[in-house]
Amino acid sequence: MNILVLGANGQIGKQTVALLAKNTNFNVVAMIRKEEQRAALEQLGAKVIIADLEDDFSSAYSGIDTVIFSAGSGGHTGPEKTIAIDQNAAIRAVEYAEQHDISHFIMVSSVGADQPENGPDSLKGYLIAKGNADKALQQSQLNYTIVRPVLLTNEPATAHISEYTTGPTTITRADVALFLSTIVDNTKTYKQIYTIQNGDTPIDHFIK
Repeated sequence: MNILVLGANGQIGKQTVALLAKNTNFNVVAMIRKEEQRAALEQLGAKVIIADLEDDFSSAYSGIDTVIFSAGSGGHTGPEKTIAIDQNAAIRAVEYAEQHDISHFIMVSSVGADQPENGPDSLKGYLIAKGNADKALQQSQLNYTIVRPVLLTNEPATAHISEYTTGPTTITRADVALFLSTIVDNTKTYKQIYTIQNGDTPIDHFIK
């Protein structure tokens, strides 16, 4: 299986690449924007493609079976970059996937993307952008999985998660990456949305 990771140099993306590359059944293609990011991802075992999410990156899809969109504008950019990456680039990624008959598209979204009006004012633009990208994916013809993690932390992986219900809670970026690597070839996750937090269920058993 050939897997394209968009946003491969991000914190979740890089950890996802590392996990996927350990599986001999997977060929991992990491799309990054800067040449100086190449060596680190090649060391993880990925083939690297240089392309810009704000430009035409459809050439990255050649020969790809599954796409993971883990890109994000980051917390230090303004609303224009949020729209450009979290919404517009994500929607283009979906459109390219349809054009290339991608078998599975996994979108890393956010808790609250389905109800941005209920989120904090500081995150409203971000949640609207994520929600618009999610809607484009749901309205596509693709087999999709939308993953909406709660507040992210940099703690080590626990390998245990649960479905989010309510209230403030967290999940490690490492556990999000582990979840992505677990569902990448699982057809049971098609047309599903998972809002996840750290919890009591082993990730290996969560879908079962």
